[in-house]
Amino acid sequence: MKYTQGKLGRVFVARLEDGESIYEAVEGIAREEGIASAAVLALGGMRSGKVVTGPESPTGKIIPHYEEFNDARELVGIGTLFQQEGRPALHFHAGMGRGDSALVGCPRAGMSVFLMLEVVIIELLEVNAKREFDAESGVNLLK
Repeated sequence: MKYTQGKLGRVFVARLEDGESIYEAVEGIAREEGIASAAVLALGGMRSGKVVTGPESPTGKIIPHYEEFNDARELVGIGTLFQQEGRPALHFHAGMGRGDSALVGCPRAGMSVFLMLEVVIIELLEVNAKREFDAESGVNLLK
């Protein structure tokens, strides 16, 4: 295990509108406000999206297994934002449900907000962390 210590900085609250992307919005706020590291909370609705719900196989190089939805679901999620290739990059996991159907996983870019999504960004200061591509696993990992 490796870890670093930091401090809490500014807090941003955003209301995303119907059709917006959480990735574009959060990463855009981070660029505009100079946020290098953050914790991200979100709740509201998602109209559609593609979600990684685990690897295709638990061994070998990671090949993501995807599930898609296009039926407007409730969402509660948490993520982190760290620098990756010199820019802020959101890593986000969420539970999304409608009726008795639920998906839990890592929503990918292209997620579309339904009605609105409340997002809280908690800036982390003096944190020595970033994401880098790991050739062995084939994914970006926190370093």
